[in-house]
Amino acid sequence: MTDTTIAQLKDFVGQEVRISGWLYNKRSSGKIKFLLVRDGTGLVQSVMVKSELAEDIFNLFDELTQESSLMLTGTVREEPRSPGGVEMGVTNIEVVQIAEPYPITKKEHGVDFLLNNRHLWLRSSKQYAIMHIRDEIIWAIREFFHNRDFVLIDSPILTGAIGEEAGTLFSTEYFKMGKAYLAQTGQLYLEAACMSLRNVFCFGPTFRAEKSMTRRHLTEFWMIEAEMAYCDNERNLIIQEEMLAYVVEKVLKNCMPHLEKLERDISKLESIKAPFPRLDYGDAIKILQENGSEAKWGDDLGAEDETILSNRYDRPVFIVNYPKHAKAFYMKENPDNPETVLCSDLLASEGYGEIIGASQREDNLEKLLARIREEKLPEETYEWYLDLRKYGSVPHSGFGLGIERTVTWICGIHHLREAIPFPRLITRLYP
Repeated sequence: MTDTTIAQLKDFVGQEVRISGWLYNKRSSGKIKFLLVRDGTGLVQSVMVKSELAEDIFNLFDELTQESSLMLTGTVREEPRSPGGVEMGVTNIEVVQIAEPYPITKKEHGVDFLLNNRHLWLRSSKQYAIMHIRDEIIWAIREFFHNRDFVLIDSPILTGAIGEEAGTLFSTEYFKMGKAYLAQTGQLYLEAACMSLRNVFCFGPTFRAEKSMTRRHLTEFWMIEAEMAYCDNERNLIIQEEMLAYVVEKVLKNCMPHLEKLERDISKLESIKAPFPRLDYGDAIKILQENGSEAKWGDDLGAEDETILSNRYDRPVFIVNYPKHAKAFYMKENPDNPETVLCSDLLASEGYGEIIGASQREDNLEKLLARIREEKLPEETYEWYLDLRKYGSVPHSGFGLGIERTVTWICGIHHLREAIPFPRLITRLYP
C-alpha cells in the first residue's frame, strides 16, 4: 500500500493509495456517499459505493463527524469537477478518532467567537489560503536576500536599548540588572552586523505595547529588517521596491488557487511593478489638506491620511523626507533641509497604508548624540551603538517590513488579525 498526500494524488491515477487526514464535509445520495477529506496539502472528494464496500465500512459514513480523523484507502481516478482534478473510489476506511460536535458551523459566527476558537478556525479554507500566502511571502523575501548575498542575523528579543518609542515598551525585570525590554526592532543590532558583513537582515517577532485597537495594529507581529553598509537613501528605496515587486511576482506564480479562494482581484497585484512613485512629505500634506484632512506639517501621518494617499496610485507609493521630530532619533538629517530626515514610508496600494518604514541612518557621532539627548534617552544604554560611529563609520541605510501588514494587503483582507496564526491584541492573549 502506497501512503501519499492529496497534493500528490494526480501522480497515482489508476492506483490504490492511502491518505491520512480529516473529514471536512460529507453528503449522501442513497447508495453512493461522498466524503470530502483534507490532509493539510489539499482537499479530495472520496466516493463510497455500497455495492463495492463491506457493510461495516459503508456504515461508517453515518458515524463520521466533521473533523473526524481517518486514514482512507482508495483508487485514484481523474475527475475534472473535483478539487485537484482527481477523486478517490473508497476501498477502506480506518477511523483514528470520531470528533466531538464541531463548534464552528456553516452559520455566521462573530469575531469574538472565531478568535476564541482560533486554534480550530485555522482549519477553515480561508485561513488555509492566507497561511499559505504568508508562507510564500516569507520564503520569497528570504530568497530575495539570499540571491543578493545578504546574511541572516538573529537579533536579540530581550534588550536594554530602546529602538522606537519608550511609551510602547513591554518590560520585565532582568535578574539584578534592572529592566529589560521586549525588542521593538532588531535594527540597532543589524547596524553593528552590517559593519562586519555589509548586507544583513533579520526576521523575528517584534513587540509594541501600543494601546491601539485599529485593524492595522497588533501587540506582537513579525518583521523583516535589512541593513546595508555603504548604502544611501536612494539605493535603499530601490532595494525595497525591487524586493516587494519580487514578492508579489512569486505569490502570483505560486499561490493562484489561494488568491482565487480569497476572491482577490488579481489585476490589482499584477500592476505591482518597480519603480514606485515617490511623494515628498510636504507635498503629501498639501494633498491631504486639499482632501479635507486636518494633517499639518510636522505631524506623522495617520491611517486615514495614508489611505487617502495610497488610493491615488495603482502601486505602492513612497512618502519621503518626513520632519525630523516626527521620526526616530537614528535617522540621518537631510542636507537639503535640516528640518527633515532622509527617510521613507512605503504605503501599500488600495488604501492599505504603511508596510515599510526606512531611512538612511545618522553616521555622524556628534549629530547622533545630540538627537539622543534631545529625545532624553539614557545615553549609557547606547554606548555600544555610539561606538559604531567611532570605529569606521560609513553611510548606511535600512528598512523594516511588517509581515502581517504585507499579508493583509496581498491577500486583500480587512484586518491584521487574519494574517497571523495566533493574533495578540490589547484585549486578547488566548489562545
